Parts: sequence; structure tokens; C-alpha cells
Amino acid sequence: MELIERKRSIEEVMQMSPLTWAYVGDSVYEQYIRTHLVNTTRLKPHELHIKAIKYVKAKAQADILQKLEKILTEEEKDIVRRGRNTQTYHTAKNASVQEYMYSTAFEALIGYLYLIKQDARLSEILNKIIEWKHWRNY
Repeated sequence: MELIERKRSIEEVMQMSPLTWAYVGDSVYEQYIRTHLVNTTRLKPHELHIKAIKYVKAKAQADILQKLEKILTEEEKDIVRRGRNTQTYHTAKNASVQEYMYSTAFEALIGYLYLIKQDARLSEILNKIIEWKHWRNY
């Protein structure tokens, strides 16, 4: 049994706006990071929050996506392209327009993989991010 039921078919997910994927991906990624930090540190809640922000901010996500691109499938690259090219009416206060576009693309990829229940691939990507040394330097 899934903790959170994902009811949409792949065809329905494909018809969603990339901003919807990003909306879900933002939540999935932040939950992953928060859980990782709780599992691997003994930080207090405020320190956890400060550390998590460093990992989920737009610049960090844009940098991660750039590094991820070499291991993405063609389908995943298409999802990223759609996420990056989606018109948003919001800007990040601490990121450039380009960083925000790439962070949206990153979140779209995470949300898309989650919604189509590609949990093994999603886990592979998220675990790969944690493995990279530069990741810990934020």
C-alpha cells in the first residue's frame, strides 16, 4: 500500500502543466532532503531548517540539474525542457531568472517521476545527488 496514493495515469500526467509537476516535485524533493538530514545528522530543528534551505534553494537546484543532465534519459530531458520553458509568473527573491527556470525544470522532473510512479528512477536520481561531493558545499 502506498502512503500517498497517486491516481493519475501516465497519459493524464503527461497532459498536466509542467508547473503542476514542479509544484509536486518541490514538495517531494524537500521531504527527501529533510528526511535525509534527520537520518544523517543530530541537528536541532532550526539547524535542520537552515541546512535544508541550502539544498532546496533555486541556485542549488539549478546546479544539480546541470550536473544531472548527463545521466538523464531522452524522455527525462524532454520533461526538463518543458519545465524550463514553462512561463512562470513568479520570480525567486534570491536567484536569477535563469536559475529559477532551471530550478523549476528540476522540480518538474522530480514531480513528474513521482507522479508516474517511477520510484526506482526517482530514488536513483535523489541518491545520486546526495553522493556528489559539491552538494555538501552549499
